[in-house]
Amino acid sequence: MSEPRVQLTARLSLASVVAFGIAYMAPSLVMVIFGVVAEVSEGTAPTAFLMATGAMLLTALSYAKMSGHFPVSGSAYFYARQMLGAPIGFLVGWSVLLAYLLLPAAAWLVQSLLLNAQFPSIPIWAWMLVNAGLTTLINIIGIRLTDRVNKLLVLLAVFLVLLFAAYCLAYLGAQPPASYTAPFWNGDSTLLGVSAAAAIAAYCYLGFDAVTTLAEETRDAERNIPRAVVLVIATGGLLFTAVAYLMQLVHPGGLFDDPEVISYTMSIRVGGLAFADWTNLAANIGGLGSCLAVQLSSSRLLYFMGRDGVLPKRLLGTLHPRTRTPIGCLLLTGAMGFIGLNLSVETAFSLVNFGIFVGFTAVNLCVIAYFIRHRRERRLGVLGYVLLPTLAGAITLTLIAQLTPSTLITGLAWLAAGGLHLLWLTRGFRRPTPELSLDEGQPI
Repeated sequence: MSEPRVQLTARLSLASVVAFGIAYMAPSLVMVIFGVVAEVSEGTAPTAFLMATGAMLLTALSYAKMSGHFPVSGSAYFYARQMLGAPIGFLVGWSVLLAYLLLPAAAWLVQSLLLNAQFPSIPIWAWMLVNAGLTTLINIIGIRLTDRVNKLLVLLAVFLVLLFAAYCLAYLGAQPPASYTAPFWNGDSTLLGVSAAAAIAAYCYLGFDAVTTLAEETRDAERNIPRAVVLVIATGGLLFTAVAYLMQLVHPGGLFDDPEVISYTMSIRVGGLAFADWTNLAANIGGLGSCLAVQLSSSRLLYFMGRDGVLPKRLLGTLHPRTRTPIGCLLLTGAMGFIGLNLSVETAFSLVNFGIFVGFTAVNLCVIAYFIRHRRERRLGVLGYVLLPTLAGAITLTLIAQLTPSTLITGLAWLAAGGLHLLWLTRGFRRPTPELSLDEGQPI
């Protein structure tokens, strides 16, 4: 008699899932990316963040719909398999896999570079070992510990952003700006410039979809996952827009000596050097929360594809019987951190964006396919199931088109490799694409 299969356990609350989503997006990222967004938008960064919030919210609504219908951890991969067919679902999952393999490495690399800048005597590879090793260990121990640590780090990260905002307010109280409306629109503003800046700002929102990978570990997932997806976007959008508005008041216009370090130089301006140094260190510590959430969601996608049999099942498709965590997946993502040492941050994040935007586009198509398939037996609105997903899909396709040619070539090469792997799995499509067994998660 075979032993019962170890399965994921539903332990996370709505608050826990929202905290993971916010950690994934990294609250302080708005401060890091502000200079570039303000420069491209000619000093209207908050408008760009508002536009990005609206654009990402459209795709978030598609994720909310699909996660309500399919409360399973596979996210875009599973939705595409059900709505667009197993082979297309495999290629969507393969594309998203590129992002989920590289994103933990990219997050650890950024964290290690920042810590090395503040403590140059410790090499980057050593910081990578600390960051990857610590987050991997916490995630292996179990979802409860990960949840508790993540909540603490999210609170720290949000507190630091709000503290920075408070210093900005105090600075503006002593030196009032010439105009309170110029950050939203000014004489140099153009719709084209703001749209281009919104495309950059959209990168701050990447990660809201990651909460859908936690469906099988969330209580009342059918109800809580859709709510979490929308809450993460709404909370992040409100925070990003408000902070960008204050930063744009402190530094009007879009001209900077170095837009990539404006958060540090602005911290010195509003709070002094000691404030800037301590908040930079605390932000790096808080950034571990983002690394935790990124690795957690990446390991769940790997586990789901391993459980399906499209990736090595013995290594990636099993859970530890005591911790109920996919240790093989976590160790693989941890090892990817050292591959990330050989990549530039720009290259890593460009490839991540390719995979994630392909996933976004597929989920929007899934909503339309769901409408076509179920419109007769269910009351489905054309606005929510056709028009809005079509608009959202057009936006995500536009974001893909704005990636560099080298990124597109590499991404398409990765997809081609996935196609070859699918051909091998199916022996030239003479066998069906491996499917999820019915006792491990069903659509509802």
